[in-house]
Amino acid sequence: MQQGTGSETQVTWEDQQNINKFSKLNNRFHELIDEIKFAKDKCENLEDAGNELILTDEEMVRFQIGEVFAHVPKDEVETRLEEMKELTEKNLEKLEEEKVSIVAQMSDLKKILYGKFGDSINLEEE
Repeated sequence: MQQGTGSETQVTWEDQQNINKFSKLNNRFHELIDEIKFAKDKCENLEDAGNELILTDEEMVRFQIGEVFAHVPKDEVETRLEEMKELTEKNLEKLEEEKVSIVAQMSDLKKILYGKFGDSINLEEE
């Protein structure tokens, strides 16, 4: 087995752990982007449903519960929509906070890894 010329940096166990951690964080970051988009869309849909409910004159409206539509009093539907919207907004807030945390962790790992490996490692999106 031939030895390198000495210009290559040795990858330690700790370096490999940092690379693996960066990879996991990067994967979670991309999952979060999808989850945040879904949560925003859900919030928009719930807002639209609430606005449509305001415009209706009917006292009983069809409300989807699982895969079934049931006739539910308008007031109860308004309450349920508000609860669903609040829950979705709280979830969206948590997802955004997790995203900020992951970006910060990835930035720290980039500094460490680029500091050691320089141009020998690519941690940027393509």
